[in-house]
Amino acid sequence: MRIATKSLYDSIIQNVGRASTEMLDAQKVVTTGKKINRLSDDPVGLVTVLDLRSSIKNINQLERNISMGRSWLITCETSLNQTHDILSQVKELCVQYSSANVSSNERANAVNIVDGYLKQIISLANSKTGGRYIFGGTNTDTIPFVLNSSETQVTYSGNETAFSIKIGENTNIAVGKNGEDIFGDNWDNNNIFKTLIDLKTHLQTDNVEEIRETMDKLDTHLGAVRTVVSDIGGKTIRLDVKKEIIQDLELAYTERKSQIEDADIAEAIINLSSKELAYKASLASSAKIMALSLVDYL
Repeated sequence: MRIATKSLYDSIIQNVGRASTEMLDAQKVVTTGKKINRLSDDPVGLVTVLDLRSSIKNINQLERNISMGRSWLITCETSLNQTHDILSQVKELCVQYSSANVSSNERANAVNIVDGYLKQIISLANSKTGGRYIFGGTNTDTIPFVLNSSETQVTYSGNETAFSIKIGENTNIAVGKNGEDIFGDNWDNNNIFKTLIDLKTHLQTDNVEEIRETMDKLDTHLGAVRTVVSDIGGKTIRLDVKKEIIQDLELAYTERKSQIEDADIAEAIINLSSKELAYKASLASSAKIMALSLVDYL
């Protein structure tokens, strides 16, 4: 049967084109190290890979959240431990200056010491991490505690909702604090700042009885601070456990994704060499066929 020249040429072009495409595809696998480079390579596998990539991206965000959360908790714990130390020193001062052996002038001179302690605790109550205040609730951009100009009262500018981070689907954990829960939400009762400001007055007025009563208030403050520090320790452990779980999950997802999309490079190189030989052979045979003419048969 006679084959039309045009049909012969079309067939040659298709064969060379197919060989060329297969060689380029094999070359792309070697270049990218991936056996899935487009949907047609493995539709089901690509969908799975995309899902795994999304899951890994979410896990990476949770890892960043946990890292930030630990930073907040560490800053909280450090600030409160220092606050606890200062309150302990204030209590020791009360013990010392409530003694009958101390003169009124000595008590008056101790006002500056207490004022220094007050300013230190206010500074600690306004601690920041990553440029945000940790004791202002979710109002992290505004300084939480401000001592008024007459230095007779400290006002709170935060809110009652503790700053939280997401550590899992529908799971959040508070890493910041409502400062009033720690330093006092009532200026007339259980307020650390008021206790220190009042102590300054008691020392100035030589009121020994009130100085002694201040020690009981300080015990209450110290207990409240220890409770918060203990809570922070529990949350830190919880974040550490969550971090380990997430890291294990990320490793599992990454390995699964690699199994689906990563190419065996040695095998890919062998395949590329095979495709290159096929392409060259196709070119060579096509050139011979297309060079023939009727003269060759005379």
